[in-house]
Amino acid sequence: MEKDIGKINKGEYQGTVTEIVIGVREYNGKVGVDIREFVTSEKYTGPTKKGLRIPAAIFPKFKEMINSITEEDIKESPESEQPKEQETL
Repeated sequence: MEKDIGKINKGEYQGTVTEIVIGVREYNGKVGVDIREFVTSEKYTGPTKKGLRIPAAIFPKFKEMINSITEEDIKESPESEQPKEQETL
C-alpha cells in the first residue's frame, strides 16, 4: 500500500529543493506512516534517509501525542523571554 497524505516545502539550498512528505507505506510487509524528506536536484530525486516510520500498531498513541500539542506550546517567544542558560557552580 502506498498513499501520499501531503507535502510541506522545507526550502531550497544550492539548487536542491527539499520537501517533507507524509504517507502511508508498506515496508517488509508491514504498514506504517512514513514522514520523510524528499529532495529534487540535478543529481538525485527521491527519498532521503532523513525521516521516521511510525508502525501502524503504535500510530494511535503517536496521533494522541501529536494532537496534545497546542498552538500555545509551539508559539515562538521574543528573545528577551527565552530562558537564560543556567549558571554552573
